[in-house]
Amino acid sequence: MPAPSPIGAVDKALLALDALARAGAGGAQLAELAAEVGVHKTTLHRTLAALRHRGYAEQTPDGAYRLGAAALALGSTFLSEENLPGLLHHALATLSREVDELVHLGALAGREIVYLDKVEPQRAVRVWSAVGRHRPAATTALGRAWLAAAEDAGDTLDDAALTRLAGDDADPATLRRAIDAARARGYAEENEENEPGIACVAVAVLRAGRPVAAVSITAPAERLTGTTRRERVSALRESLPGWLPAGLGVPAAIA
Repeated sequence: MPAPSPIGAVDKALLALDALARAGAGGAQLAELAAEVGVHKTTLHRTLAALRHRGYAEQTPDGAYRLGAAALALGSTFLSEENLPGLLHHALATLSREVDELVHLGALAGREIVYLDKVEPQRAVRVWSAVGRHRPAATTALGRAWLAAAEDAGDTLDDAALTRLAGDDADPATLRRAIDAARARGYAEENEENEPGIACVAVAVLRAGRPVAAVSITAPAERLTGTTRRERVSALRESLPGWLPAGLGVPAAIA
C-alpha cells in the first residue's frame, strides 16, 4: 500500500484531475467522480470548485465536470519545442549507444524539419549536422515520419498540401509514396537524397496519437542495409519506446 500523501487536500485535487482525464471530453457527474476518487460528494464539490477557479476543470451545460483549458495546456507546454530536447535527450543518448550511430531529434516547423538535438556515436560519422539546422521536411526521414503520423492522426495531405510541402525540393508524387510507405511500415527512410553516401531511418514520437517530434538514426548508407538496417529499425520501433517519457510512443506498422 502506498504511503499516505503528505497533503491530503492536494492529493484529492490530483486524484480528481486523474478522474477527469479518464472521463474524457464528455466529463462525468459529481457522484460518479466522488465514487471514483473515494471521497464524499461535498468534499469533492469544494475541490472541483477550486479547480474551476484556476481553469483546471469546467462544468458542461448538463452539470458534468471535465478538464479545463489550463489542465490541457500543461501537456502542450511540457512537450513544447523548447522542452523536448531536455525531455528526450536520455532516450536519444541510450539509442545512440545501442546502435553506435548518430541520432537526431526533430520537429516540424511549416515545411521544414528543425533539428532540436543530436547525440554523436563513439565511431566516426561522415556527415555534418547541427542543432538548429533546418531541412525541407519532404526530403528527410524525420519529416516523412512526422507527416505520415500526422496523416494517421487525421491531417489532410491532399495534392495541394503535398505540393506545398514538397516545394522545389521534392516531387509531390515521390513524397506521397514515401508517406504511404512510412504509414505502412511504422517508420520512414531517406537514402542518399540529402547527402551522397548517407542514409536515415526515422520514427515519429506520438502523444495521444499526434506527432510531437521525430527521432532518426543517420549512418553511412552501407551500414543501413541488410541485417544492420533491420537492427537499426528495430531499435527505433521496439527499443526507443521503452526509453521515452510516460505518455509518449511511436507509430505501429499497419502492414
